[in-house]
Amino acid sequence: MNATDFHLYIDSADIAQIEACLPHPVVHGVTTNPTLLRRAGVARAAVPGLLARCIERGARQVQAQVCSAEADGMLEDALDLLRHFDHGQLVVKIPATRQGLQAGAHLIAQGVPVTWTAVYALEQAHFAAQLGAAYAAPYLGRLDDSGVDGLARIAQMQALVAQAPAPRTRLLVASVRSRDAYLALLQLGVGAITIPPQLFDALMDHSATLEAERGFLADAAAC
Repeated sequence: MNATDFHLYIDSADIAQIEACLPHPVVHGVTTNPTLLRRAGVARAAVPGLLARCIERGARQVQAQVCSAEADGMLEDALDLLRHFDHGQLVVKIPATRQGLQAGAHLIAQGVPVTWTAVYALEQAHFAAQLGAAYAAPYLGRLDDSGVDGLARIAQMQALVAQAPAPRTRLLVASVRSRDAYLALLQLGVGAITIPPQLFDALMDHSATLEAERGFLADAAAC
């Protein structure tokens, strides 16, 4: 992978917030999880419709999470979600548990893109790369909250993922709370970041640029 392979996701289940960011050429897709869905008041049965609307608005991929703790239930959840989408549009998110690794490996063998999420340990990132995941998702802010140097831990994960003989697993870093954190992750070379809509606004709208634009428009109008 090279710099042009970077994937930026919007992390939200609030359709109004999502549609304020889409369509935009820098946005690859939308990530969700059960917590975001609960906060947005989106029922489980409404998830496919929400994600289909994201694709209609320009998302190239969307991500939804299974809601079972056992591998068989995870696979049932995944198949129920996948039937609503064309191949490759939906990435199935699965917690990086013992059961989750089993279920995800089965899906990958069937050609389904998988994100192992809630990745906190180095070996979890290694297993994700070893098994051919599309993404492994560590949480920067939550790592910091737990007393770990989150950026250092993610740098170690990135090094492990990059060591794979044919690297195809991107770290998809979540729980990114500031522009500085986003830029620091880019410096590490991570392959994907998912951010809340509010941070997207901070990355897009720079006061000095907007002020310069106002000056240019005023001068253009005076010509």
